[in-house]
Amino acid sequence: MFAVEFAAALAADSSSLLADAVDFLGDASNYALSLGALALAPVWRSRAALIKGLSMGAYGIFVLGVTAHHALRGTAPEPATMGAVALLALAVNIGVAVMLYRHRNGDANTRSVWLCSRNDAIGNVAVMLAAAGVFATGSGWPDYLVAALLASLALTTSASVVRHARREILAPACASES
Repeated sequence: MFAVEFAAALAADSSSLLADAVDFLGDASNYALSLGALALAPVWRSRAALIKGLSMGAYGIFVLGVTAHHALRGTAPEPATMGAVALLALAVNIGVAVMLYRHRNGDANTRSVWLCSRNDAIGNVAVMLAAAGVFATGSGWPDYLVAALLASLALTTSASVVRHARREILAPACASES
């Protein structure tokens, strides 16, 4: 899905669709890391979650940079491509979120996977709304706004996952000191 969204984002010149595509790539990497960490000791699962949290933060910063670049150029993206690809991505992400729903309150590793899937579905709906806004106004600003909101969501989620993972990593050290 990353390749489909990435190609569509470039063709449509859409910041929000590019943000969603980069998020798909990050999620695929994070899911692989999560699966690899499942059989490891809890401290290693927490370390994997820390890496995932930091990567979400990097994604958020990247999206803000791309969005600023697009806003400075002032081009309006192509809304039909944005909307159609976002709808396809939403179907994929809803399927993944349903599979992961029972893990939403697990350890930092499994919770981070659930949060990624939840954020993706929210992001897909937001990209569809941006496409409608671009279509209605002929302006790129709905796209830029949604891309900035997706970046903010990534940064907020990053902070949450990093805090949770750090607590889990530090908990054994604190327990051994008492």
